[in-house]
Amino acid sequence: MDKTYTPTDIEQRWYNTWEEKGYFSAKQEGESFCIMIPPPNVTGSLHMGHAFQDTIMDALTRYHRMKGNSTLWQPGTDHAGIATQMVVERLINKEGKTRHDYGREEFIKRIWEWKEESGGTITRQLRRMGASLDWERERFTMDDGLSDAVKEVFVTLHEEGLIYRGKRLVNWDPVLHTAVSDLEVLSEEENGFMWHMRYPLANGEGHLIVATTRPETMLGDAAVAIHPADERYQHLLGQFIKLPLSGRLIPIIADEYVDPEFGTGCVKITPAHDFNDYDVWSRHKEMSAIQDQAHGGLINLFTMDAVIRANEAEEGDLIPAAYIGLDRVAARKQIVADLEVLGLLEKTEDHKLMVPRGDRSGSIIEPLLTDQWYVKVAPLAEPAIEAVKSGEIQFVPDNWKNTYYDWMNNIQDWCISRQIWWGHRIPAWYDEQDNIYVGRSEAEVREKHNLAADYPLRQDEDVLDTWFSSALWPFSTLGWPEKTPELAQHYPTSVLVTGFDIIFFWVARMIMMGQKFMGEVPFKKVYIHGLVRDAQGQKMSKSKGNVLDPIDLIDGISLEDLVAKRTGGMMQPHLAEKIEKATRKEFPEGIPSYGTDALRFTFASLASTGRDIRLDSDRLYGYRNFCNKLWNAARFVLMNTEEQDCGINGGELKYSEADKWIVSRLNQVIANTTDAIDNYRFDHAAQEIYEFTWNEYCDWYLELSKISLQSDNEALQRGTRQTLLTVLETILRLAHPIMPFITEEIWQRVAPLAGVQAETIMLQPYPVADDTQIDAQAVDAIEWTKQFILGVRRIRGEMNIAPGKPLPVLLENVTETDENHLAQATTYLQKLGRIESIKCLAENDIAPESAISLVNELRILIPMAGLIDKEAEIARLEKEILKLEKNLPRIEGKLNNPKFVDKAPDEVINKEKEKLAALHTSLTNFNEQLVKIRAL
Repeated sequence: MDKTYTPTDIEQRWYNTWEEKGYFSAKQEGESFCIMIPPPNVTGSLHMGHAFQDTIMDALTRYHRMKGNSTLWQPGTDHAGIATQMVVERLINKEGKTRHDYGREEFIKRIWEWKEESGGTITRQLRRMGASLDWERERFTMDDGLSDAVKEVFVTLHEEGLIYRGKRLVNWDPVLHTAVSDLEVLSEEENGFMWHMRYPLANGEGHLIVATTRPETMLGDAAVAIHPADERYQHLLGQFIKLPLSGRLIPIIADEYVDPEFGTGCVKITPAHDFNDYDVWSRHKEMSAIQDQAHGGLINLFTMDAVIRANEAEEGDLIPAAYIGLDRVAARKQIVADLEVLGLLEKTEDHKLMVPRGDRSGSIIEPLLTDQWYVKVAPLAEPAIEAVKSGEIQFVPDNWKNTYYDWMNNIQDWCISRQIWWGHRIPAWYDEQDNIYVGRSEAEVREKHNLAADYPLRQDEDVLDTWFSSALWPFSTLGWPEKTPELAQHYPTSVLVTGFDIIFFWVARMIMMGQKFMGEVPFKKVYIHGLVRDAQGQKMSKSKGNVLDPIDLIDGISLEDLVAKRTGGMMQPHLAEKIEKATRKEFPEGIPSYGTDALRFTFASLASTGRDIRLDSDRLYGYRNFCNKLWNAARFVLMNTEEQDCGINGGELKYSEADKWIVSRLNQVIANTTDAIDNYRFDHAAQEIYEFTWNEYCDWYLELSKISLQSDNEALQRGTRQTLLTVLETILRLAHPIMPFITEEIWQRVAPLAGVQAETIMLQPYPVADDTQIDAQAVDAIEWTKQFILGVRRIRGEMNIAPGKPLPVLLENVTETDENHLAQATTYLQKLGRIESIKCLAENDIAPESAISLVNELRILIPMAGLIDKEAEIARLEKEILKLEKNLPRIEGKLNNPKFVDKAPDEVINKEKEKLAALHTSLTNFNEQLVKIRAL
């Protein structure tokens, strides 16, 4: 093995080998373990959330593959309708063209070309992360097979009356000219104004003052609402307002939606341009006989570009001509100015408000009344709710089921149509009378409805919401609607790993669609992970300049390149300067190469269930050192076992107490690690692996093994060499799901020496704990030895005694157990503790003034004559006494607390009593020693 661990030398080489040899491919026999990757956008690149999530999924996949399951981690990407169309539109805009210059068919062709050339960034990066996806089964949501599944679901739901077309209010993006989902709307607080307007009563006897942040929508008002219990306005209920500027009469209604404390307690109701107003109007529209039946109170003010449009009714134009053709910003200014001229503007106040913007365009989203396609969700939601209530699907952590219930119990029909070109085109056709025909193809429509070949039909221009095809992902990727072997083997899948932010938009819809079309749930568990934040706990964002690219953490990046990356394309110079300054302070030398394994282990160590994680460079640096530690330990083992008799092929074997101890501890760690992974506590699994490998195997066992290796007993040497190899080989298999590259590289050298002949660690069995390999006596003996040596080392350090100076040691309060341990451990103590002699004092022996350390009741004394700095030893003892005195009140408080004593089990209470007794004993010992030292 190379002297230095260099991850870049091994990672790409091993990944290419794994993929070329087909190790990621799912077997079609055995118990299934299947994970569906949340399909990343084809336009995307790997960010920290992806890297964290994919580490968890890959760890689970590798773990179950090693457990012998028929393991499938299904890869694929989402066509990302709006995002992809925007990318390609920007490209053709640079040519001086628009998509309309191309036409629909040529534009779609251009997107497919872009996808083939540039749409694979994230899949390449997933490989760099070590993700063991079954790439031979990679799918794309616009594949022919997945498109067939989409059509099948749409047609079936339509035939059952669960998909319909209707005029409803949607989130409208005036720049993209499409409806968008709630997920694609980002609402942030911005500075604005609150305008207080006078609405005259129709009878001429005064007015109401209405406060609004959107005066331009007053042209579409259908009513003014007050709270039913608001006594200020009770006498006006049933009367009418003469709407300023247009002169329409609108009623005064009562509804509990109104907050009497907000503004004046009078709220304008504009049902065609506000979701809450639409709900209010739906409850009261029958009360307004005066509203023209042609528009029913729903006056759509805006065109698709958010420009004021003409509205006609039987009695004339509903919108004054002066405002028609103005965009909403210009209309607002004009309307405010006109109200002021008419004396109808009471006042204008500064006001902070939540402004909804499209996450792609940045444009202010406009609630707009349009014809759209909808899924009637309530009938699908009922069994989906029951699946979680019954435990058929479990959320991890469990509390996320409450978030799921909150949304599902108040679910609204799902708008599934989008006014763009890239996506699954809605399989519906219209004739010249606008009759709707739904089918899997135009040919099927003509055959089903007996329409002649020349009967004019046009297909719906809209495409389906991206989430519609994503909702079918767990079964469409496995070949549905065909009854494929993969579908039979891997559905339902085992676990879904995802973030909390798409429980509504993806998780819930997959459950509904899975139950509807497969007859069973799509997955058994939903593991919800937290967000990756920066070291200060802030969300990573480009505007904050704190974004970290996982590939940069793996390969490293210079300071100048990192600054350029974070500030590139930023329009505000002052913000770019601030980000550059912060970056230079945080990473004065750029980001070093940590390697994939160190990054993955960092993620695993932070993956406590459901909580957001803080990623800081200290953690990464620490786990990079852990990789180095493992590498160097392997080099030590190989140097002591290669071309040596390791007992693999026979011969007498003798095992030391240290050998028995490390094997015992290994089996305890295997059990704990397996339990942690099975319960999605990757942080606990990482902690077990780290502490055992670093503290016990590397720091203690390797040192203890040198004593056996240097002995004259060949059987003991063989036993220790074999233990060095078998334990290391098992550690590598234990850690492989989290750290795939370094474990494979080392395993290839270690496994043959340990008697394992196989191509790859990936396909080796995951370690299984064996209780018969746990020697409790050896564990106790070595733990006692460790505490003894640590006690001596602590005295050396605190008294500044040279590490190599042999020390005489006296022992007091020696029990029979101590004597037995001492008989076994003398060689270890002398070699590792640099102990010159060990003498057990009789009960009546008077010990010289000594530095003391404790192992349970055993007192370890090192005579101070010629060794001690009196003042330093006094300071040490006082520090120890202070620490013990701080712990006393906590334990005494527990034992004096009736609630604890009454409720706690006897063994817990007895343990606390033992702790208290040990504290008092230690305090007595240290105080006695302090008196002696002061007397010197």
